[in-house]
Amino acid sequence: MADSIMSKAATMEIPINSNGDTGTLPEDDSLEQAAQIQWSLDEKDLQQVMVSGPNLNETSIVSGGYGGPAGGIIPTSSIKDIRMKSRGVSIPHSQSAASQIAKQTDQHPGSMHHSASNSALAAEEVSRGVAVEKLDSVKKWGINTYKCTKQMFSERFGRGSRTVDLELEAQIDVLRDTKNKYENILRLATALTSHFHNMVQTQQALGDTFADLSQKSPELQDEFGYNAETQKLLCKNGEALLGAVSFFVSSINTLVNKTMEDTLMTIKHYENARLEFDAYRSDLEELSLGPRDAATMVRIDVAQHDYQVHRDKYERLRSDVTIKLKFLEENKVKVMHKQLLLFHNAISAYFAGNQQQLEQTLIQFNVKLKPPGSDKPSWLEEQ
Repeated sequence: MADSIMSKAATMEIPINSNGDTGTLPEDDSLEQAAQIQWSLDEKDLQQVMVSGPNLNETSIVSGGYGGPAGGIIPTSSIKDIRMKSRGVSIPHSQSAASQIAKQTDQHPGSMHHSASNSALAAEEVSRGVAVEKLDSVKKWGINTYKCTKQMFSERFGRGSRTVDLELEAQIDVLRDTKNKYENILRLATALTSHFHNMVQTQQALGDTFADLSQKSPELQDEFGYNAETQKLLCKNGEALLGAVSFFVSSINTLVNKTMEDTLMTIKHYENARLEFDAYRSDLEELSLGPRDAATMVRIDVAQHDYQVHRDKYERLRSDVTIKLKFLEENKVKVMHKQLLLFHNAISAYFAGNQQQLEQTLIQFNVKLKPPGSDKPSWLEEQ
């Protein structure tokens, strides 16, 4: 009997009529208090709660059991509003904080996606621009190579004309011939240095052997001693001559493989510019002899521009070659005058046995001798 009464009380509902009156429920005081709270809500707050709808801050308290009617549902937000009104706190008519956070969360991924798409488009534009520049560069190189190859074969087969500077080309031929002869001098002087170095090393070993035998052969001590001193003196003078010849070889090597080579490299650029100039000049001449329609006039204007560009380049390099040839000739005369005088004085003093003159020659031309054994690597380098 008690169980049936408890279950009936648990499933009772709060009936609310159209005037807001509630029925009397003597069985449960808590339900009566809840009905009084619901009755004290004014119509404005009730309409606001019903219009705004449920949100994250709203829950419902059901006075009855499972499956009760909607009339017995009391929104907790209304109870919270009553409590805040009793404290004098105004309630703003706006969306809840959860709704604002959800709105910002919905908007944020869109902005991130927009910025990512912009950066991707920018990177794509940059890569596309680089590809277009490379394609244009390859296209220009191909056209230029074709024109120059055509001009080169035309000149070799006698069908095309070429720009000739007789005076400049004569100087270039002289320079190339001079370089070949100086390379021969350099090769022979290097061989002389190598052979003379071996002779000095042999004299030094022979002198050491004579000195050792003079100590071990009392009956021939004087004879071995004289020969040991002579070989040591020849070795000393030979090292002085070797220093002078090595300085001569080094100066010739710098003149041939650096100074002359730099001038010849400029000459090579000049000859390439001359070939390009003649190729574009021939192209302009061919277009000028053809019909003068609108398309041809446009091609003639482009060819005239290219012709002027390559003409300026050709004239600039021709001026550079002329200046370098002039300075090279002056430098060559100055260097060779000094080096030939050094070579002559050193050779003459050595074979004349004039040690004082040989030393004076080294001082005059500021030739510094390397100490014996300086060419050999140290024991750390050998390890």
